[in-house]
Amino acid sequence: MNFEFSDKVKDLQRRLQVFLDEHIYPNEQRYRDEVEQKPWSPTRIIEELKPKARAAGLWNLFLPESEHGAGLTNLEYAPLCEMMGRSEMGPEVFNCSAPDTGNMEVLARYGTPEQKERWLKPLLAGEIRSCFAMTEPAVASSDATNIEARIARDGDHYVVNGRKWWTSGAGDPRCKIAIFMGKTDPSAPPHKQQSMILVPMDAPGVKIERLLKVFGYDHAPHGHGEVTFGNVRIPASNVLLGEGRGFEIAQGRLGPGRIHHCMRCIGVAERALGTMCDRVQARMAFGKSLAEQGTIRAAIAESRVEIEQARLLTLKAAYMMDTVGNKGARAEIAMIKVIAPNVALRVLDRAIQTHGGAGVSQDTFLAAAWASVRTLRIADGPDEVHMESIAKWELAKGKKSAGAQASH
Repeated sequence: MNFEFSDKVKDLQRRLQVFLDEHIYPNEQRYRDEVEQKPWSPTRIIEELKPKARAAGLWNLFLPESEHGAGLTNLEYAPLCEMMGRSEMGPEVFNCSAPDTGNMEVLARYGTPEQKERWLKPLLAGEIRSCFAMTEPAVASSDATNIEARIARDGDHYVVNGRKWWTSGAGDPRCKIAIFMGKTDPSAPPHKQQSMILVPMDAPGVKIERLLKVFGYDHAPHGHGEVTFGNVRIPASNVLLGEGRGFEIAQGRLGPGRIHHCMRCIGVAERALGTMCDRVQARMAFGKSLAEQGTIRAAIAESRVEIEQARLLTLKAAYMMDTVGNKGARAEIAMIKVIAPNVALRVLDRAIQTHGGAGVSQDTFLAAAWASVRTLRIADGPDEVHMESIAKWELAKGKKSAGAQASH
């Protein structure tokens, strides 16, 4: 595996760093102020910066092997996604934020020409946003076969019923489309019961019941909606790929989505480590700088070691996605999905500790970042599910090895 970045990627890194330094970091406080003044409205600063990012050639970088994106591989995108993830507002400015990236990949890969024209085109242009309605409050959705929402055929329509929550992005007034997962045939084999369908958010019967908070943060204007779908009639042409293929689509969507989260986590961890180093060199306690305290130095060293380990595993997973496909890289994707958020949380925790009271206040990005990253140990499959899968694959390798030895 050669992780040396190409000249193309190095050039994009340079251009992206310039954009971050000139337009993102200096405007983070303005972004927070605008959100506070009008929480559930698009911010002016984001909308002002989008055309600049597009003009700079830093737009839709996430789509691999596509006519719509920059044509980057997962491995090439990894360092860029990491850089964008260092700022809360960064990914959206470059039209590379979740859940839109995953939804755009679904539409690009599985959508009909009509679906692409109506929904993918404005998403790629950054004119609208989207959400993904899968998790349900009444069942353990970490096992997606539990999902109870229904998508029932009625002539040339489907009737959608269900209650979803943690539908991230549903609170944004620009959110115009949901990808909804539900059962079309409860009598089919467990992994053939589910389908996905495109549900316009303004369709009669769609209601945002409430917006959930994450450790007290509402994440406006994005929001995490609890949404009811009551007898929502949707044209049959809105179904994705066909009935019973929901799990197939989910596997295609979740691989890239999961690793993108990991790339952004590493960016968050890098920024936290940099913030920690700045802090401890500037503060004095007990007659010397915090940077001269042994426990602080150990925390810095541990953070660097863990970030480098997580980055290397992320790059390996990305490399394997490019070379053997998402299915062939499933173990590496599962491993990094466990490792990256946990590493980011540990680094954030150390940075918070070195900042004292400031670390848990709104005066730094650390507390909000910790709350966001903590959700990733649950989102896109909890740690326990990924660990169970990793163990099963490892045990299966052991059986094959034992069988091969026995044959000799």
